[in-house]
Amino acid sequence: MKIGFVGTGVMGAAIAQNLLDAGHELTVFNRTKSKTAALVTAGASWADTPKKVVEQSEVVFTMVGFPNDVKQVYFEDDGIFAGSNEQTILIDMTTSKPSLAQKIAEYGASRGIKVLDAPVSGGDIGAKNATLTVMVGGQETAYQQVKPLFEKISKKVTLFGPAGAGQHAKMANQIMIAGTMTGLTETLLYTKAAGLDPHKVLDALSAGGAQNWSLSNYGPRILDDDYTPGFFARHFLKDLRIALQEADKMGLDLSATANAKRLYEVMVDVYDLGDQGTQGLINTYSKVDKENK
Repeated sequence: MKIGFVGTGVMGAAIAQNLLDAGHELTVFNRTKSKTAALVTAGASWADTPKKVVEQSEVVFTMVGFPNDVKQVYFEDDGIFAGSNEQTILIDMTTSKPSLAQKIAEYGASRGIKVLDAPVSGGDIGAKNATLTVMVGGQETAYQQVKPLFEKISKKVTLFGPAGAGQHAKMANQIMIAGTMTGLTETLLYTKAAGLDPHKVLDALSAGGAQNWSLSNYGPRILDDDYTPGFFARHFLKDLRIALQEADKMGLDLSATANAKRLYEVMVDVYDLGDQGTQGLINTYSKVDKENK
C-alpha cells in the first residue's frame, strides 16, 4: 500500500519506520527535513509539501505537535486536503482537540474523503516496538479498511465512536498519566528523603499494587538522570489543558488533573523545561527546593 506520513518527530518517525518495515511504500514530509533523513535512507521518498505527500498516497498519517499545526497541515493551500480525493483515507494521530477532529472529519465528508482521528499512547518505546495503544474515532468502514495498518504499529486498537471519540479516549488516557507521573515524582522524592535505595524501591513497587507504566518506563530514566523526551513535557501540558477544557464543557471538576497541569505549567512556562520528557517534572521540584533555601 502507498502510505504517506506527515510529522516525523520522536514518535512519528518510529511509527513510519514500522510501516516501512512492513513492506509498504512510504512518502514522508516534516517541516525540519533532516528529521526524515533516516527514513529516506531506509527507503522512504521525500515530498516537498503535505499536498505532494497525499498525491502519492492511498492512506496518509499525520502526527504533528499542536492543534494549530494540525489546522495548518490539513487546511493550508499546500496542505493535505488540497491533494486529497475520494479514494484517500486520512488519519490524524496527533493528540488534539475533539472539536477539531470533528471539523476535519466534517470537511472531509463534504468532499467524500474518509477521515479518522487516532491518537496513540505508549511513548517512544511503544512507537519503536510497535506496541502502541491506538484510540480511534470515525466511520466504521474507514476503520476496517486501515485496521491492518494499525495492527502493524500497535498491540491494541479500538474504535470508540464517531469523529472526536478517539481524542476523547486519549484525554482519558492523559488524565490517568497525569496521576501516575505526579505519583512517580513524589514517590522518588519521598524515597530520597527517607534514605532508601531508589532502585530497590522501584523494583519492589513494580511487583505490587503501585505498578504502572510510568513507574516501569520513566522511573529508571529518572534514576539515570535521563530526561530525553519519550514524550515532550510541553506536549503533555497541551494535552492536560485540552482535557480540562473538555471536562469543563461537561461540567466536571477534575481537581487532581488541574493540579498536575499547574505543576507542568511551572516546569514548562516558568523553568523552560518543555523540551525535556515528562519525567523531567522532578527537576521542577529540585528548582523550587533550591529557590526556597
